[in-house]
Amino acid sequence: MKKKDKKKTDADRLSGPGDGPMVSRYRAGRYRLVRVFVEGYDDVAFWRGIFDDYETDRLKFEIGVPPREDLAKGKKVLLGMLDQCGQDTILCMDSDFDYLFGSYNEQSRIVNGTSCLFHTYAYATENYLCYPPSLHKVCVKATKNDTLIFDFERFMSEYSRTIYPLFLWYAFSARGKSEKAFSLVDFRSSVRLNYLDIRDDGADTLRWLERQVGKRVRELEERYPQWAAEVAVFGERLRPLGVTPENVYLFMQGHTLMDNVVLILLHAVCDRLRDMTIERIASGTKQGVALKNELSNYNNSLRNVREVLLDNEQYKECFLYRKLRQDIELYVRQLTCEGPDRPDRVRGGYTRKS
Repeated sequence: MKKKDKKKTDADRLSGPGDGPMVSRYRAGRYRLVRVFVEGYDDVAFWRGIFDDYETDRLKFEIGVPPREDLAKGKKVLLGMLDQCGQDTILCMDSDFDYLFGSYNEQSRIVNGTSCLFHTYAYATENYLCYPPSLHKVCVKATKNDTLIFDFERFMSEYSRTIYPLFLWYAFSARGKSEKAFSLVDFRSSVRLNYLDIRDDGADTLRWLERQVGKRVRELEERYPQWAAEVAVFGERLRPLGVTPENVYLFMQGHTLMDNVVLILLHAVCDRLRDMTIERIASGTKQGVALKNELSNYNNSLRNVREVLLDNEQYKECFLYRKLRQDIELYVRQLTCEGPDRPDRVRGGYTRKS
C-alpha cells in the first residue's frame, strides 16, 4: 500500500486554522483573524505596535514569520508568498529602496502596487527606532539622567545634509544595478562616525565628516563624469517622495544608521550622562557604606543602550510612519465595512491610495 505523502506546502500551512506551526490563541474566537507575516523575528514587535491600534472584539491580528519548514525568512521569502496573501493574510516588510524606486523595476512595482503588502516607507524598521526626536528619551531611560546635553535633532539634520551627496550616488548606483560603482560597503565606510565629540552638538565631528564626504564625492565625479548630472536629476525626482538633504537618515540603509551612526552618538552621550550622575553622587554628603550603596543603586538602575533603542516606540509622529498608518487604516476600514462598499474577496481586497 502506497504511503500518503505528508509533506505540506506553504499554501497548505496557511489554508486551515488547525494547520502549520503557528498555533493561534485566537483560533476558537468569534472574530476575524488576519495573519500578518513579517521578514524576521526582530520585526514582530514593530508591526505588533502598529496593528495593536486596530484590533477590536471582532478583528484580531497575529504577527509572525513565514511558516516554512526550512525556517527561511526575509523579504524575498515574503515576496514569494504573494499568491497566498489576500484579505486575511497580509505581508509586511522593509521598503529598502523600493519606495524610492517607484515603478523602476519589477520588485519595486510589486512592493508599491500590491494591496495585501505593506512596507515601511522608511528604508527599514531600524530607521524608525533611530528617529532623532526620540533619542534623548532613549538616553534618559538608559542612564536615568534627564539633563539635555546634546541636540540629537540638530546633529542628525546636519549629518544628513553632509552625507546627502553620497546618499544620492549610492541610491543611484543601486537603482542602476551598478552597485560596484558605489557599493553599500563603500557608502558605509564613507558615512560612518568613527568618533563623537559631543561639545557644540558634535560640530567638530561633522566638520571631519564633511571633509571625508567631499573627498569621496570628488573621486566619484572624476571616475564617473557621465553620471554626475544624472545623479543630480535623480535627487530632484526623490523630493516629491519626501527625501530632503536634512532627512536622509530615514532613507539610508537601516543597519548602517543604527550601528555606525546612532549607537555611536548614544554611547558617547550616555557615557557622559552616567559620569555626571556619578560625580553628583560622589560630591554629596554621603560617605562610606551609604555612598557605596547609593552608587550601587544607581548602577543597578542602568540599562543597556542598545536594548533601550530596540524597545523605542517614540517615532509615531514621523511623516513616513503616518503614511504607513494611512495605508493600514484604509485596509482595515475596507476590511470591516458592510454593504455595497465592502471589497470583493479577491487578492489584496482593497485599493490603496497612490
